[in-house]
Amino acid sequence: MSTIVFIRHAETAMAGRFCGHSDPVLNLAGKVQAIRVAKEAAMMRIDRIYSSDLDRAARTAAAIGRRVGLDVQYLPALREIHFGLWEGLNWREIEDQFPDEARRWLLEFPLRSAPGGEPYPAFTARVDAVIAPLLRESANDTTAVVTHCGVMRYVLKRFFDFSDEQAWTLTAPYGAVVVGDSRIRQAGACRVV
Repeated sequence: MSTIVFIRHAETAMAGRFCGHSDPVLNLAGKVQAIRVAKEAAMMRIDRIYSSDLDRAARTAAAIGRRVGLDVQYLPALREIHFGLWEGLNWREIEDQFPDEARRWLLEFPLRSAPGGEPYPAFTARVDAVIAPLLRESANDTTAVVTHCGVMRYVLKRFFDFSDEQAWTLTAPYGAVVVGDSRIRQAGACRVV
């Protein structure tokens, strides 16, 4: 039985903006969130920690690693989807600057990517390539995966049968912690910390 603790990185100054491969640092609220998440993770007897290599996730994971005495393995495959020309913009700015693309994206996602952005099938393939082996190799272990909301939403739906609404709600807060357990996988259930 494998348990994976999915953790969304703490907050940055780019909160509310499309922040895929952009690499902002944690803001003050994010630093406080990282400490809180590290305390929560310490109660879960984590055996391994994997993290996106982007700074916001890496610093969140490092706080957990220090707290539980483990090294973090940084994996670029755990990065958020790249939003291309929309990186750093909020939705209003996107609608103003890219009105046709924004409208089509809302209607056609995930088939349509942001202009110059990563295609959704490429994103899901790289996430699958790292998560599927973790599920197989984590038998009887508790693994922490510090990543981004888009990665978490996809993984919760793909590997743990969560609905779109469940995945969206559970991953919305910065520092969100969602525990996926192979024993409850088919039920689409989890423990939210």
